[in-house]
Amino acid sequence: QVQLVESGGGLVQAGGSLRLSCAGSGRTFSNYAMGWFRQAPGKEREFVASISWGGFDTWTADSVKGRFTISRDNAKNTMYLQMNSLKPEDTAVYYCAAARGRIVTPRGDEYDYWGQGTQVTVSS
Repeated sequence: QVQLVESGGGLVQAGGSLRLSCAGSGRTFSNYAMGWFRQAPGKEREFVASISWGGFDTWTADSVKGRFTISRDNAKNTMYLQMNSLKPEDTAVYYCAAARGRIVTPRGDEYDYWGQGTQVTVSS
């Protein structure tokens, strides 16, 4: 069974940066797409970014395009989300997820495993 644990969230001022990590255990993720989602209070879960197992293919939501960069290090079973130029509207709980048999996908229902989430709060 795959387990995912996010870390790196916190409180940051607008314009600042954070780097989220998602550590996997239970197996390697060499055949999994991975992704980041976020959910703000009172809002639906929102796709942020997805990356193929080899890192060649990525898909980034328009809302974070140019500011967030997704990457993964399969040797460490870890995925990252580098978040720059943070805005208050980026405030949310961020979740990492893994999708078996997928390349990249923004659909939450195609992900098989989810982390517990890490809080990101951006102050204005």
